[in-house]
Amino acid sequence: MPELPDLTVYIDHLDRRVTGETLQDIRLASPFVLRTVSPSIDEVRGHVVTGLRRIAKQIVFELDGGCFVVIHLMIAGRLRWYGTAKALPKSGRNALAAFDFPSGTLLLTEASRKKRASLRLVRGEDALAALDPGGLEILDTDLAGFVRQLRASRHTLKRTLTDQRIFAGIGNAYSDEILLHAGLSPFKRARDVHDEEARRLHAACRKTLADWTDILRAKAGDEFPAKVTAFHDEMAAHGKYRRPCPVCGAPIQRIVHAENESNYCARCQTGGRVLADRSLSRLLKETWPKRIEELEGN
Repeated sequence: MPELPDLTVYIDHLDRRVTGETLQDIRLASPFVLRTVSPSIDEVRGHVVTGLRRIAKQIVFELDGGCFVVIHLMIAGRLRWYGTAKALPKSGRNALAAFDFPSGTLLLTEASRKKRASLRLVRGEDALAALDPGGLEILDTDLAGFVRQLRASRHTLKRTLTDQRIFAGIGNAYSDEILLHAGLSPFKRARDVHDEEARRLHAACRKTLADWTDILRAKAGDEFPAKVTAFHDEMAAHGKYRRPCPVCGAPIQRIVHAENESNYCARCQTGGRVLADRSLSRLLKETWPKRIEELEGN
């Protein structure tokens, strides 16, 4: 799922290409992608893009006349930019919608059968605010505000960081990176974090999000981002199962639950304890390793 750094870079490139341009048309390949009925496509067609912004994990196009185009990419949604008019593909299921401008076409695609990506058209700031889940923007939040929000959560740190009602823009990938750099277990309760841990976590959030925004900007250069992914060679924990932790060298561990996974270093984050994966620990029972030393001895 594209997260704050990915969405920021998308917005950077969209701003260069479409701010000040007229939205000539919105063409739908899948009628289910449009989740609102008013205003209609006809009512936003022909209006000028006056700016772009992000709300949590949603990209917002501001139009003159007070309307907004809101795209939520969810897990598998991506944006493609073409410098000339682009027809919607007649075959395949990836294309969901096309947005036509004088300078080119923006294509919304989704590489998933579940069709979770969405398009909403809304009128007025109040209607736009209703789409905001309410999470704090960590890059704009001081330590005191961060700690108040953190300790109000009843969830684990992993869930707290990725809940858009608590903190905005962080998902599965960058939460793994943040927690490794903070040296905290993904399953520690947010309300149990002491002052020094909270300070480390706040600093790790800000540094990770800022650093990865810079990395992705450098990777894209002047080209529209074409390979937006949750897995990067430069990542320390996410997607690095069994690879050595760059901090201590111990193998990165992984817990998979539904469509999410937590990647962590047992030595750096859990005091050497290997956290139980529900399915594997049930299967292996008493042979399930409890400590990182047991894994390293095999």
